[in-house]
Amino acid sequence: MPPATVARRQAPSFPGYLATTGTGSERAAVDALPGHPLAPYIDDFLTDLANANKPRNTIRAYRGDLIAFAAHHDAGPEDLSAAPVRAFLSEIAGQAPSTRKRKRAAVASFCKWAVRHDLLGASPMDRIDTVTVPKTLPRPAAADDIQAVLGAICPRRPRKDVPLDALRDRVLFETAYTCGARASEVCGMYVEDLDLRLDDEHARVHGKGGTVLLDDRGYVALLRLYLARSGYTAGPLFRASVNGRGGPLSYDAAESRWRKYCAAVGVQIGIHQLRHAHATELINLGVSIEAVRKRLGHSSTDTVKIYAELADQAADAEIRAARRRRESRR
Repeated sequence: MPPATVARRQAPSFPGYLATTGTGSERAAVDALPGHPLAPYIDDFLTDLANANKPRNTIRAYRGDLIAFAAHHDAGPEDLSAAPVRAFLSEIAGQAPSTRKRKRAAVASFCKWAVRHDLLGASPMDRIDTVTVPKTLPRPAAADDIQAVLGAICPRRPRKDVPLDALRDRVLFETAYTCGARASEVCGMYVEDLDLRLDDEHARVHGKGGTVLLDDRGYVALLRLYLARSGYTAGPLFRASVNGRGGPLSYDAAESRWRKYCAAVGVQIGIHQLRHAHATELINLGVSIEAVRKRLGHSSTDTVKIYAELADQAADAEIRAARRRRESRR
């Protein structure tokens, strides 16, 4: 018996997807691609990703990737073949391998979704080779540089006259650093994600699949102060409006503010390097690979071993410094 035909959904669930992006300026695919037969399905796919608690940054990137891909396929999902995928990948051949891999992954994920919903007989991605990305070590920022940037926002023991938006920014970026979380995940945190029972403080970070121990007493004190100053008892933890009535601060806004603070100090630190620095510091402190894997929310320890290699580099630097000190005494 052939599979039952799923009726085309005429009203995509875009409002739910938009609520997860944190940026009201982004449009639905049906608005960006008026009349395109693929657009409503793209919106439904993105909504399903949001409902599955996928990272907001991933949803934002996939949205742009699929809208760009739609320029090569002027039909519905039932007619998807390898030809438009190849045309799309050829168009972006000059981009970085990691970017091309992500864009291929966006199309592959959409095709897999379409097959699962009986909108497509078989995924054409089985005929498309994966994009190989050269292995490179992430660049963790120096702890002193990170502390300099955080200090430029406001002190860890701020004065009473420190503006609430500055206090918010300090807590936001220190949360990313202390928890090893992605900035997009931190922007999406709610007050309800915090469990601040004394000596057992935890935070739930969506996208990491669990809770994170808040073991830095100074950070916890700063977080408590921020909650007291803001008066937030529920809703978004980091709000776009300082009067407390705004939605979650968007990733783009957070990144822009982080760049501004870095420029004021005269350092270049990508916002994602906070996560790398946290992982490397844990390994340098002797924390096991498995514990770091769980902390970062990685599914495999293979990814975390990259940070172990970085820790080896730090160890080499210490050994060289010790040798120089010994030789200087001779």
